[in-house]
Amino acid sequence: MIYNINRRKFIELFSCGCCSLILPSCAKVPITNRRQLSIYPEATINNQASKAYEGFKKKNKLIISGKQIDSVKEIGARIEFAVSNFFLNKDGKDPTSHFQWEYILVDNDKVKNAWCMPGGKIAVYTGILKVTQNENALAAVMGHEIAHAVAKHSVERMSQALTVNIGTQVADIFLGGAINRTRNSVGQASGMDILRLGIFNPFGRQQETEADYLGLIFSSLAGYDIREAAKLWERMSESNKGKEPPQFLSTHPSSKNRIINLNNWVTEVIINYPPIKRI
Repeated sequence: MIYNINRRKFIELFSCGCCSLILPSCAKVPITNRRQLSIYPEATINNQASKAYEGFKKKNKLIISGKQIDSVKEIGARIEFAVSNFFLNKDGKDPTSHFQWEYILVDNDKVKNAWCMPGGKIAVYTGILKVTQNENALAAVMGHEIAHAVAKHSVERMSQALTVNIGTQVADIFLGGAINRTRNSVGQASGMDILRLGIFNPFGRQQETEADYLGLIFSSLAGYDIREAAKLWERMSESNKGKEPPQFLSTHPSSKNRIINLNNWVTEVIINYPPIKRI
């Protein structure tokens, strides 16, 4: 049997369906308490990340011994301990309890980067070490990357992408394809995607800023000098001079804004998040 349903009624039913899916899936980011969408199972994403990490290790040249990798592992261990104990002392719930921590140092001087996959799988490139220059700055980098995993930013990004895609497809039906026509027109004229510029890039910058803040806290809890974080970004800005895109085109805040934020947060973090001593 075929039922006729008007647009308004359909939207009401669709909205109710979305709410029933989304509302039970809302979570909060630790410490910042920002509400986030969490539709995808974290265990599934962590398992996928672990497999991808193993594949990455096989395809890249790694440094497996020496002072550099020892430093990466030591900083990681200190942050691991500090983060875990902070949350256990706070409310007894450690968001990293199911993480399988691992650290690798990638032998690539051209890449000034580090990343952390969901579940605590971390990679540092030798290129970033030329910018960090000391363990306090490297701790700021690693604290930032670990913050992404602790805040479950990957789960949130995938959940957001799903809801945006479904929402725009449904809206486009009732707008007669206006959204797709506009995306195509703007894309052809400028090479830019209006959804990326208007939704995904700002959301990415929000997550990056949050990771900067949480990373500063994690570094402080681990006993590192977090005043070095702003100096790190000053050096990064200098090394990327003339290569940094306008902020609205990027998923990351500009170096200038990061330096301002870090300097604004440093006193508060030092006072409120003192080092947790390892026994």
